[in-house]
Amino acid sequence: MKIGVIGLGLMGASFGKVARKNGATVYGYDIDEETLQKAKLVGAIDETAETCEKDLDLLVIATYEEQFYPSAERFLPLLKHGGTIIDFCGNKRTIARDMKKLAAKYTDINFIGGHPMAGREVAGIDNSLIALFDGASMVITPIKADIFAIDELKKYFLSLGFKEVVITTPENHDKNIAFTSQLCHIVSNAYIKSPTAENHFGYSAGSYKDLTRVARLSPKMWTELMISNADNLKTELDLLIANLEKYSEALGAGDKAALCALLAEGNDRKISIDKGKLE
Repeated sequence: MKIGVIGLGLMGASFGKVARKNGATVYGYDIDEETLQKAKLVGAIDETAETCEKDLDLLVIATYEEQFYPSAERFLPLLKHGGTIIDFCGNKRTIARDMKKLAAKYTDINFIGGHPMAGREVAGIDNSLIALFDGASMVITPIKADIFAIDELKKYFLSLGFKEVVITTPENHDKNIAFTSQLCHIVSNAYIKSPTAENHFGYSAGSYKDLTRVARLSPKMWTELMISNADNLKTELDLLIANLEKYSEALGAGDKAALCALLAEGNDRKISIDKGKLE
């Protein structure tokens, strides 16, 4: 299997490493020359994409969202007839629009949006891991693809160590990701701004570590992701603020019953949601 990986940061380089481990030949490209040179040294690619002939089975675009279209347009000619292009961007509606435009020109190619639900609080090729996707979920949003290509791609991701492959629409992906990822980063990033955080040493344990882990992020990347999905994210953020105000009101009034009811409601909802997943 021959794979092209465009964008050799944390996600792209990690994917290149695990793909090579599983027998694929990986051709890579990155706009940063130093990163491109390092990719071969760390085992993320076999050769640069410029050396590849027109016979790629799979083209992975692991760039920022705004770089997807020009990157895809440049490297799509390297795919063989019936090949597949997939992206690793954090939002899917913009990518879907771009893919539909490209699909009108490349009618023999399968276009599938993708988002590996894995990552780290540190970015770049130096932090790439061959085991980054082990046990993770892979979300795919088929844009223009036959059922056989979708099934083959699903099987391939599972063979790389992903635990499950979720198939959905770009709209449903963006709605859910606003809550499960983007909102979490905002909450963590805002929480760490308390002056008390400077004095947490000796007073913190798992709760603090869990809540602050994703306060560390790439501001540029997350700004782009959040603005692109602002409608969904603002809806979730406004709902969170409204719920937090209820806790604040109960504390301000010294209302034990109200606070206990709020805490019980959240506790019961967590148990119910987790139980539903297990059933």
